[in-house]
Amino acid sequence: MGLGGCIILIAVGAILTFATDWEMKGANLDVIGLILMAVGFIGVVTFASIAKRRRVVVPQATPVIEEGRGDRPY
Repeated sequence: MGLGGCIILIAVGAILTFATDWEMKGANLDVIGLILMAVGFIGVVTFASIAKRRRVVVPQATPVIEEGRGDRPY
């Protein structure tokens, strides 16, 4: 699940928790929404930590200067 899936979980959970007043036998939609939001936040944190580890800082290469060639003007 990528970052987009996690954001969708958070959005669907928030909609179920805060924007609906449906009644459902055998299930509390507020709790289901909170669970979906928690899973989405955990996914975002996990994705961010994995993405941070993948970033590799490459030092800037030093320029190569060729000496002794008079045919190229600099």
